Amino acid sequence: MQLTLWTYEGPPHVGAMRVATAMRGVHYVLHAPQGDTYADLLFTMIERRGERPPVTYTTFQARDLGGDTAQLFKDAARDAHARFQPQALLVGASCTAELIQDDPGGLAAALNLPVPVIPLELPAYQRKENWGAAETFYQLVRSLVVKPATPRVKGPAPRCNLLGPTALGFRHRDDVREITQLLTRLGIEINVVAPMGATPADLARLTDADFNVVLYPEIAQTAATWLSRTLGQPATKTVPIGVKATREFIAEVSALAGIAPDISAAAADSHSTWYAQSVDANYLTGKRVFVFGDASHAIAAARVAAEEFGFQVVGLGSYSREFGRELRAAAAGYGVEALITDDYLDVEAAITAAAPELVLGTQMERHIAKRLGLPCAVISAPVHVQDFPARYAPQMGFEGANVLFDTWVHPLMMGLEEHLLGMFRGDFEFHEDAAPSHLGRSATPAALPPSAPIAIPAETVAQPASWAPDAEQELRKIPFFVRAKARRNTEAYAMSRALPLITLETLYDAKAHFSK
Repeated sequence: MQLTLWTYEGPPHVGAMRVATAMRGVHYVLHAPQGDTYADLLFTMIERRGERPPVTYTTFQARDLGGDTAQLFKDAARDAHARFQPQALLVGASCTAELIQDDPGGLAAALNLPVPVIPLELPAYQRKENWGAAETFYQLVRSLVVKPATPRVKGPAPRCNLLGPTALGFRHRDDVREITQLLTRLGIEINVVAPMGATPADLARLTDADFNVVLYPEIAQTAATWLSRTLGQPATKTVPIGVKATREFIAEVSALAGIAPDISAAAADSHSTWYAQSVDANYLTGKRVFVFGDASHAIAAARVAAEEFGFQVVGLGSYSREFGRELRAAAAGYGVEALITDDYLDVEAAITAAAPELVLGTQMERHIAKRLGLPCAVISAPVHVQDFPARYAPQMGFEGANVLFDTWVHPLMMGLEEHLLGMFRGDFEFHEDAAPSHLGRSATPAALPPSAPIAIPAETVAQPASWAPDAEQELRKIPFFVRAKARRNTEAYAMSRALPLITLETLYDAKAHFSK
């Protein structure tokens, strides 16, 4: 176990909460001590949900450990059923309660409640949140889906299930809407969306579909594999993030549905491709980008960055260890080594070493990038309240591609604007005390303040050699999002040649040296 300030994933019972909260007619009874009752905070504050999550805790205290904690759980399960009248009951233990080994599944089964009771064995000290969500969804599907006695008779229109969206998921609400609209335009009916918005009765209807669309493999892949093996339902493999992936997704679902892939009929008016090829975006070509997040979003974002926006991927990583093989294969295509870790300090060190010009990551990387003075856009959970916007902002489909372009490119454009403002701050016409330019020469400009030495934060880099004033002034003209890299390279060059003072000539020589 490692103490940390931040964590990319919570324990697996948080994943179970995400599934239970996303569904209707399901209640989760969690054997947990006082202090583990933070579900309300997660879902009502961060996701801004309008109702409390369907979770009941036993909330035993230290003094209860000398008594019958098993009876506390049975009372909590019985009371939760009587109060909430769920169609199905999930039961499990938090990471702390797991240590007292009360067996919530066996205790709940002994109550003989008149609804399905689904025990969750979630090893809190070996697994994490996304695995817990995937396992919970799989256990629900396996418990509630009954293989029909006779093969399904296909209807006049092909039909599919959308699998994977949960509560507290990154843009899941909008992704479901976007992909539903896309499939409807193709003439494909949506049978069930699950877990989000589904009831236990809806899960029983998963059999009435020709195939499954796996939107989020971290959540739905296990259940989709079981449905394929048990019911013979094939499942999609393409995550439709970006224009190219969306077109591939349309071809894949069309093949599964047995229809002609009519991309023109399905495509919304996507602007991102034209924008990325426009003159305004030309200066973005070759920008160095570091990508980190859950495996599906990170792999998709790296592809969009490299193939659609013309960026150079200098780092690709994920905290999703279960998808390490896929991540390594993707990273190899960009000539980088995959970073698979759940330690944010390792991620920060990798970002610093890669010296990117844009970071695409989670809310952790947003903080890291802020400290390093780098533009950043969030592409993956974990996220905070600002990443659950009131507006429509999908990541998937053609409209999602537009959102990606706006979200990723605007920080770079604002970075250029900020650089220009900073570069001309001392100009006689643009300094802060200058008269408004529309008043012309009749206005009397205020006297320019005396030039002050340029302050470079000491924490940015170590300073093995001192800088001459003219070199400092020239360094300031370099855009701020690559200035730290230029400073490091110049100082490394000066150290390698034992130069005690970095002059303007040293700066130019270092630039020529590292440009070879």
